[in-house]
Amino acid sequence: MSIRKRTWTTPKGVEKTAWVVDYVDQAGKRRLKTFPKKKDADAFSASAKVEIRQGVHVADSASATIETAGSLWLASCKSAGLERATVEDYERHVRLHINPLIGAVKLSALNIAKVRSFEDDLREQGRSPAMVKKVLVSLSTLVADAQERGLVARNVVRDMKSRRGKADTQQEKRQKGRLKIGVDIPTREDVKALLGALEGRWRPLILTATFCGLRASELRGLRWQDVDFTKGQIRVHQRADRFNDIGKPKSVSGERTVPALPMVINALKEWKLACPKRDTGKHDVDGNPITVLDLVFPNGSGKVEQLNNILRRGLHPAWVAAGVAVDTGEVDENGKPILAPKYTGMHALRHFFASWCINRKEDGGLGLPPKMVQERMGHSTIALTMDRYSHLFPKDDDADELAAAEKAFMA
Repeated sequence: MSIRKRTWTTPKGVEKTAWVVDYVDQAGKRRLKTFPKKKDADAFSASAKVEIRQGVHVADSASATIETAGSLWLASCKSAGLERATVEDYERHVRLHINPLIGAVKLSALNIAKVRSFEDDLREQGRSPAMVKKVLVSLSTLVADAQERGLVARNVVRDMKSRRGKADTQQEKRQKGRLKIGVDIPTREDVKALLGALEGRWRPLILTATFCGLRASELRGLRWQDVDFTKGQIRVHQRADRFNDIGKPKSVSGERTVPALPMVINALKEWKLACPKRDTGKHDVDGNPITVLDLVFPNGSGKVEQLNNILRRGLHPAWVAAGVAVDTGEVDENGKPILAPKYTGMHALRHFFASWCINRKEDGGLGLPPKMVQERMGHSTIALTMDRYSHLFPKDDDADELAAAEKAFMA
């Protein structure tokens, strides 16, 4: 590998200088790369030597653009059988955020400075902090896929994230803040009022969400065969995504068995008698449609219920009827104030379940240790549980401990 100086004169008589790195890659092919400054040529020569020795070097002429690599990545995601919702999110990240800004950049030319500039551009064009983070994760996975294909030597996006280390993680936690009771987590009084307002088909669903902690997708995919009335348990074995496609829980920890209160079990027993059955599309010898009781909380035709229907027709009206609502400042056609639910999503009930598991028994909770809370929530790690709910766990009486330590020390 050699570095030589190249000098030439332009038609206008201006003398120009460049530095050329002349080398042979791991496949035995001669390559040339030109730089305006010798220090850049030296830096490239040093890194290229290591990459060639490791057999991972990719010359610029053999490198693909980020847009091309994105197409290959998306194709591999589809062939790998990822959930439709996940693939569509990835496709949207590439189409709306990555390609318009850096799609034409070659992978070999991608460096940390360009990634930082891309991140800044995303923010300047109005993407939310959450969206910026998601797009960078997609870009990192895209480059990792290209690296496996031999289109690029290293994943600079991953390198950038590792260099930031824990500082950004801690900053994100501070910015996000803790979940607050009465704001993010319904109070015990709010939930009691909600239970008193529940009726009809929404009662067993909301009871199950409140006292079993299932995610909305897990509730929508729950089957009757996973409800054990004898043992009073519910097994989480599948979920329904936003396209109503049935699949496995997103993690191994998501598949779990949780105990259910007698109140929940009794509500489910009553609901099973009235629950809509799914039409199989087949008929018996008398021409009657053959139906099967499958999903616990289906829509009117026995198929997967839409999440927006659960919120709009079930949970939100129940919160308002319970008096757990806020004034929107608007009035209806009769001049009455329009109320909105104080808690808008299904996840608020899951937060309540976590707090109920954590609270002391004398305070009406279960008083469970962190590991058991993690298992019932279906969190992938104990760290996730503690990051979200550590402030809810009871603290020991520090004053008594200090007094005892002082007494022992002075004895």
